[in-house]
Amino acid sequence: MKMPLCLSPVLFWLFLAAGLLAPLPPSMAQQSTGAPDAKGLAGIRAAMEAEIAAHHAAGTVTLVLHDGQLVHHEAVGSADREKGVAMTKDAVFWIASMTKSISVTAILTLADEGRLSLDEPASNYLPSLKNVKLANGAAPQRPITLRDLMSHTAGIAFPPRKATDGAHSLASYTEELVKAPLAFEPGSAYEYGFGITVAGRIAEIVSGQPFDAFVQERILDPLGMKDTSFHPDDRLRARFVKTYKTAEDGKGLALAYNTFVTPEAAIRRMTEPSGGLFSTASDLAKFYQMILNDGLHDGQRIVSRAAIAEMTKGHSAGGKPVPYGLGWQTGTPGKPGIAGFSPRAFGHGGAFGTHGWIDPERRVVTVYLVSNVLVKDGGQARDAFLSRVAGTAKAP
Repeated sequence: MKMPLCLSPVLFWLFLAAGLLAPLPPSMAQQSTGAPDAKGLAGIRAAMEAEIAAHHAAGTVTLVLHDGQLVHHEAVGSADREKGVAMTKDAVFWIASMTKSISVTAILTLADEGRLSLDEPASNYLPSLKNVKLANGAAPQRPITLRDLMSHTAGIAFPPRKATDGAHSLASYTEELVKAPLAFEPGSAYEYGFGITVAGRIAEIVSGQPFDAFVQERILDPLGMKDTSFHPDDRLRARFVKTYKTAEDGKGLALAYNTFVTPEAAIRRMTEPSGGLFSTASDLAKFYQMILNDGLHDGQRIVSRAAIAEMTKGHSAGGKPVPYGLGWQTGTPGKPGIAGFSPRAFGHGGAFGTHGWIDPERRVVTVYLVSNVLVKDGGQARDAFLSRVAGTAKAP
């Protein structure tokens, strides 16, 4: 039996293909240490205004911490262009796959307690995983582990979109996911998908709590993240940001559909560990700073240092390094995940263009929030923000 982690020595779906979760281009110089560039921080507002004028976003919220201190926080543009509602610093965004980092951190608190093992068969907790098959009908050569599920190396197939999406419980949706043939042998390849959804169901079984209540108890309440929820109430919905896409004629932005925004608070979508949270820049900064502080918040231990080390180190599949840990995007050996940040930096993006990144060497946290779907060149606004934090932006 493996030792408990606490004793160890150590959109989401669709838009990955669009590059919204990909590393930034190598054209930015890959060197910068210490505090964020003061001149760069001063230029973020103008850079965001230029990106909004170029129709790369309707509005943005940007935030930077250094050594736990707020050094930048601005809202630019519109939350609702059609109604003339200005963007505000406390605007609420669907953060999509940024949810994965919060979900996995919560799950690993169970490993800290010795109630979960990363490397034992995950079927010990979810029996239906004993029945998974490859496409040829054969059983996999080894069992799927929780580590496989949370590093996207389990072979859990990317599910087709269905009219029933969101109507399931997490329990029934997970059973549907694991009935599909595996895309590959566990541990042999990396394919971004829904393994963390399955891991979230395992956390429900082990904790005896619905996943949303589990995350609330383990992460959101201890950190005071009052504006973060899988099921936003009317208080949060009043601050929702509208979603935009590039207009059909390519000459501007148009309102777009967000499947996670239900018509009213009483209509709840399935709790989705892989991408269901709504949040604000300030709330996300609390979570990221706790991770940067080795799992401590106001003197309270939220998650162990060993768990953070496991989550934020790049893993491997088929003997090759991949730019992913457990619920966190990373760099690969010798190559930063984002140019201008250190090779040890890590974070996560979201399907609608949101992004958060932590640099433990520079002691920097960045949060970039936007609500874009299929916006042509929308990633340029994110790049403009991060390059100014890193001090790698080219002079205008």
